[in-house]
Amino acid sequence: MLSKFLRLTLPTLIVLLGIACRRMPEVLRPTTPSPSPTITPSERPLRLSRGINMGNTLEAPRDGSWGYRLQAAYFQRIAEAGFDHVRQPIRWSDYAAKELPYTIEPEFFQQVDWVVEQCTSRNLAVILDMHHYLEIMENPEAHRERFLALWRQIAAHYQDSPDTVLFELLNEPNGALNAMLWNDYLAEAIAIIRQTNPSRVIIIGPTEWNSHAALVTLKLPENDPHLLVTFHYYQPFSFTHQGAEWVNGSASWLGTTWQGTPAEQEAIRFDLDVAARWARQNGRKLLLGEFGAYEKADMASRARWTAFVAREAEARGIAWCYWEFGAGFGAYDRIERKWNEPLLRALIPE
Repeated sequence: MLSKFLRLTLPTLIVLLGIACRRMPEVLRPTTPSPSPTITPSERPLRLSRGINMGNTLEAPRDGSWGYRLQAAYFQRIAEAGFDHVRQPIRWSDYAAKELPYTIEPEFFQQVDWVVEQCTSRNLAVILDMHHYLEIMENPEAHRERFLALWRQIAAHYQDSPDTVLFELLNEPNGALNAMLWNDYLAEAIAIIRQTNPSRVIIIGPTEWNSHAALVTLKLPENDPHLLVTFHYYQPFSFTHQGAEWVNGSASWLGTTWQGTPAEQEAIRFDLDVAARWARQNGRKLLLGEFGAYEKADMASRARWTAFVAREAEARGIAWCYWEFGAGFGAYDRIERKWNEPLLRALIPE
């Protein structure tokens, strides 16, 4: 061994010393700055960690049949609680012309601008999510050009905004908007956005309601490192959507609990592993853009399920955004003006 060691050349020793330095604990590393390495998409820092959706607000129908008004105090509570981003669902399609050039109403832009200001002034990143564009799910080809025109306007309007403003192309593609069509549409939309926003983070999810199982169908531009992939998670559905008025047959699920049994936990781990494995294989970061349990479930089960999903996502390096702030899945009680403490602590432990 000694004779072999003595035959080591000076360059070899230098290489070995370099490796040793990289393996030294952080506190023992030399402070001399070194050149910044090239960052690949899979290594790019992810600015999002723990977020919350402002559901049932700007994505509510224009006729006002449901939804509630946003208040500055809500964003303050979110920031103080420890969240770092807000996902703002927006029904752009209800506030844009039906004919060319599909102009978005200036007054509606002002409402969204107000949300952006509430977030950025509190160091919260904000996701501008195109939500409830129901017509494109039913008749994709008839709405393709309108969809692209909306993003051309949104991108131009926010091109000078800080990079903490993120775009989400379309919430939960489904129905007639199949994977083949969606892959074409998203590529076109990205190209349009990149004309004015070359490095803004764009969030994209797969078809089948942003299912983790549909990630394998998603085709993204390989040379764009500023893409973040999202999926939604509401399993077991009979638990998270029991009694949901918009889900046929959900009344029969009332009373379903989630106890966190080994089998229940393993089912969730399996699904999250599917998503995490896809992300590793494709060099992409993930955002769990929606997860939550409806208010008809018992609070103890809701808190257990929410905490388990959040911790398991974090364990896999997946950022998350809870659905939602102050409505049927709400972590915040707007009437009492306080957090539903079990849900808040499930999301952000003390």
